Amino acid sequence: MAHLRLVPIYASGESHLLEPLARRLGQIFDLQVDTHIPTFDPESAFDAGRGQYNSTMLLAQLLREPIDAGRMLGVTGVDLFIPVLTYVFGEAQLDGRAAVVSSHRLAPEGYGLPANPDLLFRRIVKEAVHELGHTYGLVHCDRPVCVMARSTYVEEIDLKGDSFCPRCRDVVRKAPAR
Repeated sequence: MAHLRLVPIYASGESHLLEPLARRLGQIFDLQVDTHIPTFDPESAFDAGRGQYNSTMLLAQLLREPIDAGRMLGVTGVDLFIPVLTYVFGEAQLDGRAAVVSSHRLAPEGYGLPANPDLLFRRIVKEAVHELGHTYGLVHCDRPVCVMARSTYVEEIDLKGDSFCPRCRDVVRKAPAR
């Protein structure tokens, strides 16, 4: 059976999400999922001028981890960016092994709304599935309900489902096990 490692990166506030996220991802991808504490220092990805963490640098650090797993998903609570965008919900290595997602901009309280743990969980699942979809070689889907639909704003995450459309699901199913 293929294997996925969740790697909590500054995720102490997200620790309650890790176990249910692992279960859900295991169901969706039919993978064995476990947790691996990182050996790297994520501070090297921090950009003091922006007050955010460079997700591309975190991906590079994940790829250097001594992990014997097909895929890795970094899960964090810090604010992520790539140089050409103000923020990202996550980033993945296209057709690769690693992805990272953040709950920072997924939490309703970040938008002045009351905390809603169920909504936060639904959003992090969708983003995790989306980013892991990229590791299977999927690009953004034009079907709005597919989890691979582009999400620039958190409201767009809420509109899509947490599963693949038939076309994207076929790509994932046909992908070689890692």
